[in-house]
Amino acid sequence: MIITTGFDPIPEVADRAQRLAARTGCTYIPRARFSITKLAEHSGDGEILVVLQEAVRLMTPGMSAMEFHPSMGFVRAKRIIRGESDPMIEAAGMLPGDSVLDCTAGLGGDSLLFAVAGGGQSRVTALESSLPLYALLLEGMSTYVSGQTKVNEALRRIEVQHGDHLDYLRAQPDKSTDIVYFDPMFRVPLTDSAAISPLRQFANPAPLSEASVAEACRVARKTVLLKEKALSGEFTRLGFTELLRASAKTSYGVITIDNRD
Repeated sequence: MIITTGFDPIPEVADRAQRLAARTGCTYIPRARFSITKLAEHSGDGEILVVLQEAVRLMTPGMSAMEFHPSMGFVRAKRIIRGESDPMIEAAGMLPGDSVLDCTAGLGGDSLLFAVAGGGQSRVTALESSLPLYALLLEGMSTYVSGQTKVNEALRRIEVQHGDHLDYLRAQPDKSTDIVYFDPMFRVPLTDSAAISPLRQFANPAPLSEASVAEACRVARKTVLLKEKALSGEFTRLGFTELLRASAKTSYGVITIDNRD
């Protein structure tokens, strides 16, 4: 993947793009007057992250651009700030100050909700195996401005990590995180939304494994949470208790950790 800027970037934006390339191990290429298509041809790489003054976009020729934005996560975060309940937070049994490992961060919306609900004393790690999505999250969460101070603060608190979740879990001590969360890509998408369709070309399509769930149960102190289609056989296959919601197309499955000696 290459990292570039828009046309005629101010020095601050060019510096951000170069720092991001260095941190992620990607190649920085000055934009000059190249179109995205020509830049891909010139570099021989079709995955391009564009750093702009007030945005960051993941692009590939012939596909819609994907810009970092909390989307529905922002709407739900505002509800949490107002003191309203959220089904994911309730299913996880999350309390202020709890730590969370989001093993499949994607566009980061769920990590944001955990960070808002957990407050300033919580620790939320957003783990993403896809390098392009990791780079998008890393830049987006550190620079995005939402207009809501508490949302901005929550985004900055999230620790973004790149790696395979099974490898990452295996390296963690027993009972080191309160909540471990999985939201793998559905086998068949529920919708072809503008947000999800571009995501599928970059996201890891692998199904969640029993080994990952077993490691999550070792690492978690309170709960392991899975988001899937309602009535999906994945809940039974992986040992989760499905929490059905009226009229909802998705469900949360939970494994509650027994901490008795």
